[in-house]
Amino acid sequence: MRFRHLLAAALVPVLALAAGCGGSEQQKTTTAEGKQLDKATLMLNWYPYGEHAPFYYGKAQKIFEKHGIDLTIQAGQGSQKTIQATAAGQTDFGWADTPALLAGVGQGMQVKSVGVFLQTTPSAVQFFSDKNITKPEDLKGKTIASTAGDALSKTFPAFLKVNGLSDADVKLQNLDAAGKMAAVLSGQTDALLGFATDQGPTIQEKGKKPVSYLKFADHGLSFYSNGLLTSQKNLTEKKDLVTRMVAATSEAWTAAQGNASAAVQSMKGASEQLPSETVLTEQFNNTVKLLHTEKTTGKAPGVNDEADWRRTIQVFAEAGVISKAQEPSAYWDVSFAPKG
Repeated sequence: MRFRHLLAAALVPVLALAAGCGGSEQQKTTTAEGKQLDKATLMLNWYPYGEHAPFYYGKAQKIFEKHGIDLTIQAGQGSQKTIQATAAGQTDFGWADTPALLAGVGQGMQVKSVGVFLQTTPSAVQFFSDKNITKPEDLKGKTIASTAGDALSKTFPAFLKVNGLSDADVKLQNLDAAGKMAAVLSGQTDALLGFATDQGPTIQEKGKKPVSYLKFADHGLSFYSNGLLTSQKNLTEKKDLVTRMVAATSEAWTAAQGNASAAVQSMKGASEQLPSETVLTEQFNNTVKLLHTEKTTGKAPGVNDEADWRRTIQVFAEAGVISKAQEPSAYWDVSFAPKG
């Protein structure tokens, strides 16, 4: 009897995974008004923070519902894992960093971007302002918290190079995401590598003193960041769902920009680790500044330019994140671009 219980328990995650992968048939749900919706899942790049407000606002304002989608938002554990889950069909859509997408495609993962929304990278060296670091050369001799293997650790050498520095000019201390912030707060390290839209506002609130940044994009190294992606299978078998998801996501970002306070409020209860409203607001306000490049200014969120894709691919080919630079079409399907 005990063996049967153990066997049944062991089968639960397997069956759940199989249900997540499913076939080409999308599960349905019906609203109180009798409208039929397609159930869809979105896995974030990390636990919810201010950058993700448009998705929660889109749900609260029934934007996804208007496009025939009953959206479930799931926390992620890093862009790499989100991309793996998306490629495997464990989630319908992913929200992940473009460098990780390039690497995943290079490794043979069957996944593509259907639109990068953060078109200027938030990658930055972050530190308390009293460190008196105002330019890249001030990093000489400093200890910087980094997470080995993530996109920032791989592009930081390129950031140093374009600013006349070398790897030997700084000391990197390998820590996980939580450890990086703790190290800066305790003074164990002088700075950390991360997204200016994520850790900085949290450190500032906890440390009760201002945080400053050396943003990669302000110092000679800009590239695409987070965007919406899905599996090759969905691109082939669920074109209509993908088209509606891209359109709804773009509309949600536009709506959230127009009402930042309500967008942040819509995140209430999204996670036990959710930052304070003050931090969420700063994170979101910093994020919306990254939505466009010169080539996409005035266009709907999620509309990309091929030249920007080529620049991003070149940056990561030169940084060694990808071994072979392919055409933008290997990573991005332009046919699903939002209108406007």
